[in-house]
Amino acid sequence: MPRNLPFHTPERVAQAVSDVSELLQVLWGRGQEAAPSGPLPPSQFRALTVIEEQRRVNQRTLGEALGSRPPAVSRLCDRLEAAGLVERIASATSRREVDLRLSRRGASVLEELRSSRAREVEAVLHAMSPAQLRTLAEGLEQFRTAATAHMGLERQEADGDSEAIA
Repeated sequence: MPRNLPFHTPERVAQAVSDVSELLQVLWGRGQEAAPSGPLPPSQFRALTVIEEQRRVNQRTLGEALGSRPPAVSRLCDRLEAAGLVERIASATSRREVDLRLSRRGASVLEELRSSRAREVEAVLHAMSPAQLRTLAEGLEQFRTAATAHMGLERQEADGDSEAIA
């Protein structure tokens, strides 16, 4: 990508995000290795995150959110269920469908991994000033809102308003 573009173009910011995400992957890998439950493959972590955010999701919706094809999603769900990380339950809307929800063990594993990863990131953030942290936090919140909308992960609230998932 040309480096002579203005810094605030989507292309330049996308490159910066990609660069930082590579560093985050290294930090998260360190955190995963340190987690009591041990490492979790990235595909399983992503699936558990989507299932947790949606609270209850069918395989088709999970596949759409992950950008994966049905056979791969089915195998992934089989592995997650066998590991005791998700539960399959009868769908509330269709007798022919099965929904997935996070098991207690799945929720515990996610919490362990997140805590361990957060400790690695915190060590880096301690080197930043309060103003830098505030700017970073505001930008990340805006990015999360846009990303959840782009991925179709907005949850419908009872009054009809949609909200990006926290």
